[in-house]
Amino acid sequence: MCACPVRSRQWSETLGIGMDPAWRRQGRGRGRGQPRGPAEASDVTPARPQSDPPPDSGAWAGRGRGVSTVTTAPKSEHPTTQAKGVSSQSKFEEIRKSNQAAATRLAESQFTSSSDDDDDEDDGEGRVGKQGKILESTFTTYTNQTGGDATDLERTRQYLNEAFQSGAIACLICIASVKRTQAVWSCERCYCILHITCIQKWAKDSVFLVSSITDEDFGKKAHPWPCPKCRHEYQPQQTPTRYVCYCGKLADPPLDPWLLPHSCGQVCEREFKPSCGHHCLLLCHPGPCPPCPKMVTVTCVCGKAAPVPRRCHAKAWHCQQRCGKLLPCGTHTCQNSCHGGECKPCPRVSVQQCVCGGRQTERPCASPRWQCDQECGAPLSCGNHVCERVCHTSACGECPRSGNRSCPCGKSKCVLPCTADVPTCGDTCEKRLECGLHTCSMRCHRGPCETCRQEVEKQCRCGRYSKVMPCHKEYLCDTKCPKNKSCQRHQCKRKCCPGNCPPCELSCVRSLGCRNHKCPSACHQGSCYPCPEVVQVKCTCGSTSLSVPCGRERTTKPPRCKELCRARPTCHHASRVPHRCHIEECPPCRQPCKLPLPACPHHCPQSCHDQVMVKSSRAPLAGPWEKASIPEFVCKALPCPPCQVPIPTACLGEHEVSPVACHVKGPFSCGRPCGRHLACGNHSCTLACHRVTHTRPGDKTQAGKECLRCEEGCAKPRPAGCPHPCSLPCHLGDCPSCPKMTRLRCHCKISKLYIECVKLTSTDAEGKKQLGSCKNQCPKQLGCGHRCKELCHPGDCVESCTQRVKGKCPCKRIKKEFPCSQAQQPDLVVCDDVCKTILKKASEMKEAEEQAALEEENKKQQAELEAFEKRQKGRRKKNRRNTEAEPEEGAWIQYRKYLMVPVCGALLAAATFYLLQIN
Repeated sequence: MCACPVRSRQWSETLGIGMDPAWRRQGRGRGRGQPRGPAEASDVTPARPQSDPPPDSGAWAGRGRGVSTVTTAPKSEHPTTQAKGVSSQSKFEEIRKSNQAAATRLAESQFTSSSDDDDDEDDGEGRVGKQGKILESTFTTYTNQTGGDATDLERTRQYLNEAFQSGAIACLICIASVKRTQAVWSCERCYCILHITCIQKWAKDSVFLVSSITDEDFGKKAHPWPCPKCRHEYQPQQTPTRYVCYCGKLADPPLDPWLLPHSCGQVCEREFKPSCGHHCLLLCHPGPCPPCPKMVTVTCVCGKAAPVPRRCHAKAWHCQQRCGKLLPCGTHTCQNSCHGGECKPCPRVSVQQCVCGGRQTERPCASPRWQCDQECGAPLSCGNHVCERVCHTSACGECPRSGNRSCPCGKSKCVLPCTADVPTCGDTCEKRLECGLHTCSMRCHRGPCETCRQEVEKQCRCGRYSKVMPCHKEYLCDTKCPKNKSCQRHQCKRKCCPGNCPPCELSCVRSLGCRNHKCPSACHQGSCYPCPEVVQVKCTCGSTSLSVPCGRERTTKPPRCKELCRARPTCHHASRVPHRCHIEECPPCRQPCKLPLPACPHHCPQSCHDQVMVKSSRAPLAGPWEKASIPEFVCKALPCPPCQVPIPTACLGEHEVSPVACHVKGPFSCGRPCGRHLACGNHSCTLACHRVTHTRPGDKTQAGKECLRCEEGCAKPRPAGCPHPCSLPCHLGDCPSCPKMTRLRCHCKISKLYIECVKLTSTDAEGKKQLGSCKNQCPKQLGCGHRCKELCHPGDCVESCTQRVKGKCPCKRIKKEFPCSQAQQPDLVVCDDVCKTILKKASEMKEAEEQAALEEENKKQQAELEAFEKRQKGRRKKNRRNTEAEPEEGAWIQYRKYLMVPVCGALLAAATFYLLQIN
């Protein structure tokens, strides 16, 4: 929306309708409900523009007159009247459409100062936001005078931007944001914006603190009060009492979203500083007025050149000609170029005399008058004395000792020659002594009087003690003042203080609210003044800056800069990728490396890797009690990777031709076994693919001197039964016969035999049987338990034992000898009658012994049974007594459990029913 009241007024005149919202257009005041003209007699109501301002807008506020309800005129039957109604209707429609188009055009191009902050920023493509358009409309009058040049408006533009942004301006007294609806006051020197209530309290407190330092003029003298920021002093009568706009024309300016906050919307018209006779052309604005843009015709500062038209604020110009004015020395002329004001002192040196003419010396031509350090020495008029004055130009005068002179005390006078001294008169001196109370009691004397030595009673300065002492001495007691100084923080502690304690000489040195500076004032009461410093918050490149109060630079974002980033590249590239000035670190370089690779004609195709974040290696944890820390990243320059350009290359063994990376440098090993036939003719080279020097050109199957030499033994199969390998290395043809001895066990596995391997492998089965026998008796046992009688032989022994053994009858009384092979047969020896008789007697004796043992066992069991029965009889008697004493149980005792349960349940139900009835 428009920031200029003239445009808003033109818009309202163009529209020709009231600026009230739709709900207020029903008419009010004295003209309510009355038609105002032919256009209002129609039944068509003009449409409201698309972007209506809020109801409380100052530019839309109606005055109650000229706004009425559109009523429908009664239709007339007369044709003339009907024709007039049609013509007025068509005119109204044309006017309404033109007004509607104008309103739409203005509504689309104007914005309010209450727009969102997000719309105020640039869109990054050079287009300005809503605030920028309001600023352009504010500077329209000025830029028309300067031909569109707004370079001198940067400081004023900064104040306007701060006024637009909500919360950007902070009151230095209460440290709170200055809102658009609050009454403010602006300093006339530093243009600091403060709450009017805060500055009124500030002025009152400042005057009170200054006047309370001394008790003599408390409340009597009008002390000035300073600005909280620039310390510019104001008189008490300059204390603000009303809220006025920036230019001071309008008191209590209303809030208008179409205008700048705290502005009246009129042309500023304040006189430029320094005064040039012109007035500010901007609308009412905060901050300083821009330089005067008027064009004036002026000559150069020295007045030699012809007048030329120039801007009023830059009307002083130099013609670059030599000044040529005569300097104050009267000898030389000014050699400087065109300048204003007085010429500089003469820079040359000349011989000059002192004022008395007694000496000469070389001195700067700009200071010709100087005095030497010699006395005049000229004889006076008396002829007896000489002038004692130092180098001078005036006459020496008469002798100071001539004429009527008085004695030292001044009581008698006499006329004597200048050579004679005036004698003393002999009377009392009676000159007032330094104490001011007594006079000198000595006779008239020359020189100063003595100090006063009269004894007087003196009171100390604080008035607590008195003492008789010489008059010339001051009496001070040793009592220290217990009062606090004016700062109320430090004690006076001055000896014999009369009560007017001096102000505190210490510095405050308390930290100010900005946390950057300390209070430079003397020690004082209350809180310190806000920091008056202004800090420049600059962008990274420094071309764009923003002035903020000291202390707010920590929370203030650097201004947006449209210049390109000037940070030097940290990699090997000559320049960075062009990008805007920014706050954070520059983005990593994404340009191709293009560095020449070592020992290679190619360049590195990877992206720049001079600064890469690499995770740093961490020390291992000392134990489970330590926690793993967050990994740290270090910026390092990585080396260029090896060249990967593929080059067709044959392998060393000439097995294949494959593309190989350039950094491999020449033939490569394909990894396959060499496979060339070795000199032995039985094996091939097992080394990985390698370079081979051909013994015969063109033969790729024969091994060369670089291939392996066959170091394996002969692997050809040996004759059957020969366990020894061939003693020769790998060779061609058949292997020779084995010359080694073979060690083997004999058939009985007891002895070790050594036989030539050739005999063992070349003989038949019978020969091998003979060679494997140790010729000793076989150590094996037969099935009967006797040793084999044959020599060492293979296989099992023959079961035909011939050794003599004894045989017995079943009762082992009869014994006979038989061969071992026959002794295995049953019933070789049979018992006779004698054996049977002996066996019968033995069986009878055994039966008798068993019968006696059985009878003894029966007797033992019968005794144990009788003892058991005796013990059982005693227990039965005790049990019978206990049984007779127990009474029989009755029916109630037997069935009481079954009777008590239903009875208790009935009683519980009755009690519950009774309680429910009571409730």
